[in-house]
Amino acid sequence: MKQSPGSQTQLVRRMTGAVAALVLAGCNSFAPVNPPIDHVDLDSGYRVGNMLKRTHGVKNDADTLFLLTFSGGGTRAAAFSYGVLEELRRTSVMVKGQPVNLLSEVDAIAGVSGGSFTALAYALYGDRLFTEYEPRFLKRNVQGALTWGALNPINWFALGSGLYGRSEFAADYYDQILFGGATFDDLIDKPTPVTAVTGTDLSTGARFPFSQDHFDLLCSDLGKVRLARAAATSSAVPAVLSPVTYHNYGGTCGAVMPAWVKDVTKADGPERPAGRALLRYRDIQSFQDSKNRPYLHVVDGGVSDNLGLRGLLEALEEVEASPAFQEQVGLQHIRRIVVVVVNSRSAPDTDWDRRAIAPGIVSQLLQSSSVPIDHFSYESVELLKDIAQRWADKRELAIAERRLAGMSKAQAEASVLKLTFDAIDVSFDEIHDPEEKRYFMNLPTSFVLPDEAVDRLRALGGKLLRESPTYRDLLKRIDATNQPSKQGAAAAQ
Repeated sequence: MKQSPGSQTQLVRRMTGAVAALVLAGCNSFAPVNPPIDHVDLDSGYRVGNMLKRTHGVKNDADTLFLLTFSGGGTRAAAFSYGVLEELRRTSVMVKGQPVNLLSEVDAIAGVSGGSFTALAYALYGDRLFTEYEPRFLKRNVQGALTWGALNPINWFALGSGLYGRSEFAADYYDQILFGGATFDDLIDKPTPVTAVTGTDLSTGARFPFSQDHFDLLCSDLGKVRLARAAATSSAVPAVLSPVTYHNYGGTCGAVMPAWVKDVTKADGPERPAGRALLRYRDIQSFQDSKNRPYLHVVDGGVSDNLGLRGLLEALEEVEASPAFQEQVGLQHIRRIVVVVVNSRSAPDTDWDRRAIAPGIVSQLLQSSSVPIDHFSYESVELLKDIAQRWADKRELAIAERRLAGMSKAQAEASVLKLTFDAIDVSFDEIHDPEEKRYFMNLPTSFVLPDEAVDRLRALGGKLLRESPTYRDLLKRIDATNQPSKQGAAAAQ
């Protein structure tokens, strides 16, 4: 039927209005998303170190630094890490004579890709997460909504603009269903653990952490960056989703080098310098070159670190290599470091090795990207355990040296910092039942799973943490440490 001029005008107006609404909804994506700063203020902003100093020991045990890392893996990772949070919340321990849930003892959470959603959502929601996260995100067909949104002609104008990629579209959707436009400034006064999520610099492969310390290098304000954009960046799988672009103003605001840089770069330093720290220093120099790198294109954090563990490993090496950094982070006051690595790595079954015909190009691409990531993740966990053992060995060596110098055993032990280091690995590799293990290893890396799979992942996260021998031993030691002494009990009577 032929339309009248009036009806055609109304149709054009409706279409124009719809496009305008889309542009307005995504205005944060079109506008500069990380505004510049003209000077660095080390006392302001969402800085991991500053946030830890402000919260650690205030509402929890000052002797313990409790850290969680959540791996990538889409909804599989989000649900698995959420199950670990639930288990920590269910676990009651005594701290300084008061019963608390173990989740309240967590100081920091690092998240990558799928794990970044759980980390950021808990930082924003706190205890509300345990009533809202499941319906808002875990049991929602996020992938279907993003796919249909990209296919909807009303969105083609923005998606074809070159300024609003698929990841920007995803970020706006994440705001709609989960983050509500919140920015990193909104996290500063939250009593929740400090959260560090990361992406990967597409040009150099360097980690791109969402901390003001890193954004100082870009001479930019992290506080105005939306949490949804950080989550979209950390989960921007190359080729599937578009890179997320950030403005780089580096070298224009007098950024201050971290305390460890001087120690690891000095000419008269040890013959074998801290390799990870030196690599990070080179990355720092690259980020400050805004003349040649005015734009930074950032993709999935899992490309450089699928466990969210690399930043911690670098920090531990920097602590070992730099006395100045040790003093800055206040390590001398900590008696116990706990790191729980939540790894939702999957390994789908294939029959490639039983066929003469090689797998297709898509399968090759997927396998060639996932295998190196999985191997690096395994090595990262083992390296963390090696560091824990090395610190324990150093303490025993220091005690032995003091004994040889004439100290008694009690004097020698009292004179050396007693620091325990617990590395707890929660992963599908710890599943004993072959059929159950196969089920979880074959879950896809996507942002939609059946409700049953989400429920099973949550239950599994709690179960594997509960059954971890290292975790059970940790709970016993926490309990023993916080038991009142016999003398104190007698005095109370």
